[in-house]
Amino acid sequence: MEKRTFLKTGLFLGIAAATTSFLSACKTAVSSPANAATPPLPPPKLRRTTPFTLPPLGYDSAALEPHIDKMTMEIHHGKHHNAYVTNLNDAVKDTVYAEYELEDIVARISTSDADKKIRNNAGGHWNHTFFWQTIAPGGSDAPSSNLDNAIHAAFETQDKFKEQFSNAAKGVFGSGWAWLCVGKDKKLFITSTPNQDNPLMLNVSKQLGTPILGLDVWEHAYYLKYQNKRPDYITAFYKTINWKVVSDRYEKAIG
Repeated sequence: MEKRTFLKTGLFLGIAAATTSFLSACKTAVSSPANAATPPLPPPKLRRTTPFTLPPLGYDSAALEPHIDKMTMEIHHGKHHNAYVTNLNDAVKDTVYAEYELEDIVARISTSDADKKIRNNAGGHWNHTFFWQTIAPGGSDAPSSNLDNAIHAAFETQDKFKEQFSNAAKGVFGSGWAWLCVGKDKKLFITSTPNQDNPLMLNVSKQLGTPILGLDVWEHAYYLKYQNKRPDYITAFYKTINWKVVSDRYEKAIG
C-alpha cells in the first residue's frame, strides 16, 4: 500500500470513529431524563380505602376580608378545588394510583401524557389543601425564632425575603405557584412551578424541596377583587399568612 493511500485510509477511519462516538453521546444525552439521578420510589405500603374529599376551609369564607374577598373564597374553594377532587377520583380509576394516598401520587407522578390528568388534579388537590392551611383570618404576627433565623440566613432580612418571594410570584407566566421550601441541605429557597405542579413531584419539578409556604397565582385566586393587578394580591397575601403553621412545617422539615 502506498504511503499516501495509507494516510488517507487512516484519516477516514479516525473521522468515522469520532463521528460514531459523537452520535452515540448525543443519543445518550437525548434519551436520559434530567432527573435520572432520582431513583424510582417503590409502591407505598399504606393504601387509601375511601375517595378523596374536599377538606373544609377551617374558617368562614368571608374571614379573610378585606384581603381576599368572600366570593373569591367561595368559588376558589367550593368550585375550583372541588373540581380537582372530583376529577382526581375519576382520573385514578383503574390505574396504578387507584388506592394511593395523595402524597404518594404527588411523589410518583410523571410527565407522561397518560399521567397528565392525574398530575394536574392531584397537584391541584394537594396545593389547595396546603394553601388553605397557609392562610388564616388576621394571619399571625411573625415566624418562630428558628424560622426567622433561617429566613435571615437565606435572604438577609424579612423585607428581602418578601421581595424575592414576590418577584417569584410575579414572574410566573400564566398560572402557577410561588413556594418557600426547605432543601436537602435544610436551607430555605424560593422557587415557582407552573400550573398545579409543586416541588414534591420528584419526576416533574426542576427544583425539589419541602414546601412550607405557597401562594396560588392562578387568576381564579384573585381576579374578582384585583383583576390584572397581581402585585396588589401578592402584597395582601402577606397579611393573611398563618406563620404558626408555616413555622411548624419548617420544624418538621428540618427535623
